[in-house]
This record gives sequence, structure tokens and C-alpha cells, in this order.
Amino acid sequence: MTGKLFGTDGVRGQANHYPMTADMALRMGAAAGRYFRRDGSAAHRVVIGKDTRLSGYMIENALTAGFTSTGMNVLLLGPVPTPAVGMLTPSMRADVGVMISASHNPAEDNGIKFFGPDGFKLNDDAEAAIEQMTLDGVDPVQSGDIGRAKRIDDGRFRYVERVKSTFPSDVRLDGLKVVIDCAHGAAYRAAPEVLWELGAEVIALGVEPNGLNINLGCGSTKPEAAAQKVRETGADLGICLDGDADRVILIDETGTIADGDQIMALFAKRWSEVGRLKERTLAASVMSNLGLERFLTESGITLHRTPVGDRNVVEAMRAHGLNLGGEQSGHIVMTDYATTGDGLIAGLQFLAEMVRTGQSASTLARNFETVPQLLKNVRFGAGATPLEAPGVKAAIAAGEARLNGSGRLLIRKSGTEPLIRVMAEAEDEALMTAVVDDIVGAVEDAV
Repeated sequence: MTGKLFGTDGVRGQANHYPMTADMALRMGAAAGRYFRRDGSAAHRVVIGKDTRLSGYMIENALTAGFTSTGMNVLLLGPVPTPAVGMLTPSMRADVGVMISASHNPAEDNGIKFFGPDGFKLNDDAEAAIEQMTLDGVDPVQSGDIGRAKRIDDGRFRYVERVKSTFPSDVRLDGLKVVIDCAHGAAYRAAPEVLWELGAEVIALGVEPNGLNINLGCGSTKPEAAAQKVRETGADLGICLDGDADRVILIDETGTIADGDQIMALFAKRWSEVGRLKERTLAASVMSNLGLERFLTESGITLHRTPVGDRNVVEAMRAHGLNLGGEQSGHIVMTDYATTGDGLIAGLQFLAEMVRTGQSASTLARNFETVPQLLKNVRFGAGATPLEAPGVKAAIAAGEARLNGSGRLLIRKSGTEPLIRVMAEAEDEALMTAVVDDIVGAVEDAV
């Protein structure tokens, strides 16, 4: 076996197809177990969570077999959000945490994300080592040293209590009506419970997972249904999570959608005003809108740009001592509370601002005017390298020349799906659209 396994956020692909097969999951579990048991000592353990995909059963069992074959004891959390694994890995004194999820991808996909003993996602060096051991194979332990597996029944409750502890203790949500869309995913029980226990009137959507409907026409990537429900019910706020609940999109009382950039703008300005924003700096990926950057500059806040991916954002935050970061797509990372993006915590912090200020969601979620931005995706087949095609390179060069400093152009290969993403920003929308369409056309010709 050859080929790179890890992408922007762990290993991901179509379930029952390489690399997301039971055999590869077993191999990855064994490799990760061996990696974290290098000292040969006993009493090593791994925490495993998953979302609601049908293939989660298969991958969970295969990972368990791999880990126990190298002497690791396995603690199975069942369906919990990704940030719950980040929280519970150090809390339960585990050496490694694993989340089985393909995040916002459709149900036929799945993925494996690894967390270190500190609850943060593994760095590139650790992933490279586990990847190589997966491909090479590892020796199992002696039969008397095989690990044990145990189901942890209260993982969700532990997460719920931790999330509630991030909300101001003197604040209640009484009188607020909140629509929560859980995308038929990992937070389908936890998110409505948290909001109800804090006093909100809860209208829950996407809370009937059947293994095949995760992210299907709902959640943070399809917030239109939740927006309609907000308008129908006169709700004060809509909160849309994705399949593993590590990202969020908000909807104000008018049904208008607010992305991660608007949420980060509010938090950064508020935290800066009270002296809480470390280094007066926000970390955000290259996808964040130019309007956010201008807003932060006017507020005396620095924007630290990172490569795409919440893991890259978190690594930059840790390297520079920052406590707030995220992505336009809705990953909001607040390391004061969690080791990764947490859509529910971000929604609660927004609600806390609504209560504190007495202002509506529409007021708090419109912090800056966005610069026109257009993103188009082109799917490609296995083995294709469209960005290396001469025609694509020429189209990109021509697009940059046409923008001539009046906008921004970003072309990249997705780290989680077989897509080429073409994004441009410019005040001149006609020019922006023409540039994107020309590059998309060249990529389509190449694939």
C-alpha cells in the first residue's frame, strides 16, 4: 500500500473504499496504538467518539480491534461532538483520542481524526509517523497483553456539563426562542439539552438521525431550512451545526445568515474591549473575507492569516499565544474553553452577548460589509492533478493580472474532498465573476 492518508483534517473518504475501509481502520488503530505505546508501559488508553453515520459502527469496531491488538484499552463514547473528544481525552487521562466523522460531508463519507493526550489534534510529524506505521504494519502484543474495551455511557452528559460551564453563571436564556439545527449529527441530543437547561425555548431540527441523513439538506452547510423556521416561529436566533458540531452558522431574527467571519468579528471586538483578546490578534484562514480584515484593523486588532483548516488555525494560535481564531465556514476556536472548534459553545457565547447587551441578533451579527466574494468548486477524479495543467496555470496567471491588486485570488486543492476550490474577492463583481469562471473553465477542461 502506498499513498498519502492524512489530509487537512485527519483521514477522510468514502466509506468502504480506500482508505476508509475496515482493514485500513484496523491498521490505523494498531499504528496509533503502537505510536502512543512506544515506551512499552502498561495502562495506556484511547477515547473514541463518533457521529451518527451508518459506517461509524464498522470503523469503530475496526479501530477498537487495532488499538486493543497493541495493548491499548479503549473507552467508547458513542455519538458525541468532535470537541467532546478533545475535552474528554485529557480529562479521562487518555494517551490519544479519536473522532470518527467526516464532518460536513455527506453520509456516504467518513473520516478519522486523532487527538493527542493534551486534547489538541496531532501535528504533522505525529500524523506522518502514524501514516508510515499504518502502511508498513506493526507487530501486535502478546496474547496476555491485549487491551480491553469499555463503553462509557455518560460521555454526552460530561460534555453537556462542560459546555454549560462556559456560559456565564449569572445569565439565563429565559424568554429567548432558539432554533437549533443539529444536522442529524453528533449533537442531536446534547445541543437541545444544553439550550433547554439554560432556559431557552428550543425548536429543534435535524434531531432524527438514521445513519444516512447526516447533513442532508440541513445543518451549517444548508441553513435555509433553519432560516425558514426562524421566520415562521419568530425565533430570536437560529444555530446551525454540522455533522460533528465543530462548526456553526448563525441566523438572526430576520432569517439572515451570519457566517464565521461575522461571529469572529463580534467576539474579537468584544474581547479586545475588555482586555481578554490575547495579543490583540485574531487567527483566521486565508478564506476569511477582506471585510473582516478591514474591520479588525479599524478596531486596532491584528488578523493573523493561516492556511485553510481549523487544525492550522489552532496550531497558529498555540504558536503565537492566541486564544481566539476560526474560519469563515464556522469553525470558531476559543482555547479558553476548548481545544478545537465548538459550534455549540460559539452559539452560547453569541447568546450571552445578546443577553448582556439587550441587542438583537441582527445587530450583533452585522459587524462589517463584506467584500464581494465568489467560491466555485470543481470535482476531479482519482489521480488527476489539474493544478499542474499548463492551461490552468495560464488561466490563474491571467486572472491575477486582471485583478491587478484590486482583489484577491485563492486557488487550492481541498484537503478533505476531491475538489479544486477557486475563490476570488473584488469590489468589481463582474470582473471577479469573469476571473473565477475563466479559471473554473480551465480546470474543467483539465479534468
